[in-house]
Amino acid sequence: MSPAIGILTRIADDRRRRIDAMQQAEPAYALRARLGPPRPAGRLERALRRGAPAAPLRLLCEFKRASPSKGVLNATADPLIYARLYEAGGAAALSLVTEPDHFGGDLAWMPRVRAAVGLPLLLKDFVLDSYQLLDAAARGADGVLLLAALLSGVQLQRLIGEARLLGLDALVEVHDEHELAAALRAGATLVGINNRDLQTFAVDLGTSLRLMPRVPPLVTAVAESGLSTPDDLERLRETRCDAVLIGEAFMTSGDPAATLAALAAAARG
Repeated sequence: MSPAIGILTRIADDRRRRIDAMQQAEPAYALRARLGPPRPAGRLERALRRGAPAAPLRLLCEFKRASPSKGVLNATADPLIYARLYEAGGAAALSLVTEPDHFGGDLAWMPRVRAAVGLPLLLKDFVLDSYQLLDAAARGADGVLLLAALLSGVQLQRLIGEARLLGLDALVEVHDEHELAAALRAGATLVGINNRDLQTFAVDLGTSLRLMPRVPPLVTAVAESGLSTPDDLERLRETRCDAVLIGEAFMTSGDPAATLAALAAAARG
């Protein structure tokens, strides 16, 4: 078993155990009863759509306390402080990494941040079950992350469709040509290209540069991982990239507002 598959398997196993416990505490029918009429999906995707080659890259700013590849980034960071900072600094949307066992996240952040800012919110977790979509919608998310490396084509198609019915956009994350093709076959209209190699954890911006031309014009494309300098964004501005997901650069910065200002300027060109 490769290191990447081993890590994904451990994370998935941990999520399944927690999902089972969540379902025991609040069954799916109880979650559905808390949902109001679903809003149409598309809020997150529209916010991340660049619109024209001369338009600025959209910024999907992320709050993440830790990761398996980097360890603890900022153990005491407050999601509300960062969410307000991101909104004031020009973010198009916010990503909250809520997985608790490997990323130091907490699903309880979502409704708190939802009440504090008006931007579209991506609940970034390891979605394996329809129950998690219901839970995300009930917490006020506008979108969820689906990993092509973790889900079959049939699972991707089903979860994308179920998410839309709940008013959620699905950001389908891919790492190579095979996963991109699978995501598009499953109906993905919002694709994240992760520059991090899941086997070595090495980051290569060339992954986004290589895969971007393969993304159809009507699909919104987001570059992810390892983006931390204005030069990174300037290179992506020359491609059909719509948005960039950036988190670690802010979480490890001594002055995240200044870091965001510099990256926002580079996104505008």
